[in-house]
Amino acid sequence: MPKTTALRQDDTHRLVPSRYSDPTVLERLAEDEHQLRDLFEIEGATNERLLGESNLLPGIGVHELLFGVPHAAIVNAAFTHAHPAGSRFNGPERGAWYAAFALRTARTEIAFHKAQELREIDWREPETFSFDDYLADFRAVFHDIRGDAAYGGCLDPASCEQSQSLARGLLAAGSAGIVYSSVRDRRGTCLVCFRPALVTNVRRGRLLTLLFRDYHSSPLVDGTSDAAR
Repeated sequence: MPKTTALRQDDTHRLVPSRYSDPTVLERLAEDEHQLRDLFEIEGATNERLLGESNLLPGIGVHELLFGVPHAAIVNAAFTHAHPAGSRFNGPERGAWYAAFALRTARTEIAFHKAQELREIDWREPETFSFDDYLADFRAVFHDIRGDAAYGGCLDPASCEQSQSLARGLLAAGSAGIVYSSVRDRRGTCLVCFRPALVTNVRRGRLLTLLFRDYHSSPLVDGTSDAAR
């Protein structure tokens, strides 16, 4: 088992596509209340967050999710919308809350993954992505693999096999999550939180826009809209 750290970290950064912060998307699509009810019904049958909040997902129970606190839907979505292949420290059946200690690190991580998405579809035109920076505070004991050579394979840029295996074991053992060195930003530190209840004081910060000229170039960053919203 990795060593543990009593983590007391405020203002961690998680970049979420801005379109997920708009609760009125369906209202703009509907022409009347009847159509809006139909759209909500369709969304409820296909939206994994809503399924999770109805206790209909196998990977996470409704008792673990958040209700009645600011941005509960954003937090719940992180745990219910898992990537089909999983991510570094979670499998496809259950998501997790990933965050960086510094905005620079969060930006570097998300820029890498967006460039990879563009590369996979061979998209060569300029593309713009907008993100909301969600800040959260943590007060819990986390497992810590920073600087531990025994877990170097968990930070393999090309594979998540060892890291997902470690995460499965720690999750089953009741771990709060893992603190680790950023894979894409050598100076950065990241965390993955396994428990929704430990993601506290969530608030929305600045709007960040990444402009890619093409997938080979580093993105231009527009962070001018940085007033809390």
